Amino acid sequence: MLTLYHGRTSVCSVKARLALAEKGVAFDSRLMTLRGDQFDPDYMKLNPNAVVPTIVHDGRVIIESSVIMQYVDEAFAGEPLMPADPLERAQARMILKLMDEHVHLSVMTLTFATANRAHLARMTPHEMEAELAKAPDARRSEIKREVVRHGLDAPLIRGALKWQQRLHAEIETAMQRGPYLAGARYSLADAAATPYVWRLEQLKLSPMWQAMPGVAACARGPRSRPRSMPG
Repeated sequence: MLTLYHGRTSVCSVKARLALAEKGVAFDSRLMTLRGDQFDPDYMKLNPNAVVPTIVHDGRVIIESSVIMQYVDEAFAGEPLMPADPLERAQARMILKLMDEHVHLSVMTLTFATANRAHLARMTPHEMEAELAKAPDARRSEIKREVVRHGLDAPLIRGALKWQQRLHAEIETAMQRGPYLAGARYSLADAAATPYVWRLEQLKLSPMWQAMPGVAACARGPRSRPRSMPG
């Protein structure tokens, strides 16, 4: 029995759903609004970081989307989601590393500077600080604080865009080698990277890859995978 706690449009939740769909794993869906329910004490017992996704598999709790994807690949039967070739496996791991260390935070920055800024901006300074204080990750709270103050003029935005451009360059190079990011078959690299391109498309930032057909193909990729994308 596997239970997935996730958000409909959460990028990390899309990553987990892609992996589960590729392995054909059925799950009990616990869809969260992420409008405060992530701070519910019962949920934070499962995930002290107060983020999604979280899976509970036969009573065992696994958090962090990249870890969840790798767990799903290793715990369930079906086509493996990591290449057999050592070099291609290394390429997949480098994509995962780029997502975890740089791309995720930069996409979060761009999301809060655009789509999510208004919610916090409407609050009084006291209300906003009370809301930010709920999050266990002080770094994320500081990013939100900065983009509420400055919007797209925040100094953080330039760095966030730089990491997205780095991702797009990596994708374009990989797609010149083959149909997927780490070889001839769909892998965890694709499940990890393509939702971030999709998110930028939702934020009306697709002109960033106008001259990059490989990135454009990746933007379409998640929608072609079953049971993974928001309706």
